[in-house]
Amino acid sequence: MIRLGTRRSALATVQATMVADALRAHGHEVELVLITTTGDVNRAPLEQIGGTGVFVSALRDALVANEIDIAVHSLKDLPTAPVEALTVAAIPHREDPRDVLIARDGLTLGELPTGSIVGTGAPRRQAQLEELGLGLELTGIRGNVDSRIKMVADGKLDAVVLARAGLSRLGRLAEVTETIDPIQVLPAPGQGALAIECRADDDAVIKAVAVLDDPATRAAVQAERQLLATLEAGCTAPVGALAEVVEGDDGPELWLRAALGGDNGVRRLSAYGPVDDPAGLGRSLANELLERI
Repeated sequence: MIRLGTRRSALATVQATMVADALRAHGHEVELVLITTTGDVNRAPLEQIGGTGVFVSALRDALVANEIDIAVHSLKDLPTAPVEALTVAAIPHREDPRDVLIARDGLTLGELPTGSIVGTGAPRRQAQLEELGLGLELTGIRGNVDSRIKMVADGKLDAVVLARAGLSRLGRLAEVTETIDPIQVLPAPGQGALAIECRADDDAVIKAVAVLDDPATRAAVQAERQLLATLEAGCTAPVGALAEVVEGDDGPELWLRAALGGDNGVRRLSAYGPVDDPAGLGRSLANELLERI
């Protein structure tokens, strides 16, 4: 029996069930263990309650205490600093990583009138949306997908910006009024990907989970997360990144785009590198961004 730990939110349990079903398809018995994290019970802005790690620390504690065997995280919530006793045994195929808009009257970003109130709690989104110069009024929000969308339905907000992957997994893509082009707003590093974490010395579980790993997704998110780590930024910092494995002249290569918000606006850079050195690509692009600040 594999004990799978997950947050209690609707999205987290859907994601955990996806992983559990995939493991069951490979012949494993799986039990879901629901765990409450700091981020689930504290509705203050993330930067006030600890930012990076508020959604994962309780799950990691349960892993270390041998109360669960694996934890399923949204990868963008996972701190970039490794935990010695734990390892990410698998990163499954990534869902569409882009952001989406859910707006009143079916409007798109470009159709929203000047002064429209748009809800998003992410400094990354706020910095890039402000850079578009659309005259939107951006306001921080917290809460689950239902409560955020309800703010639009109730007329409290004109629109909200959310991750497309979560809405897809919840079966709510029909409510999306625009999928935002990464040229306008780059997603968070690791957005759309899941991380399956376990104890580093649990060879049997590592072997069981490894079949779910997607090498192209792992390479992409490693580049994005190394960029974030090199910038010494947490998940609440205004950093956007998106890496993709593309076909180059001499075979597959990794293309990484990044955006860093600062006092002088948003800096955007991109670079190519070998698929087998994603960390090197992320590190070099981060250093180039730092030089441009």
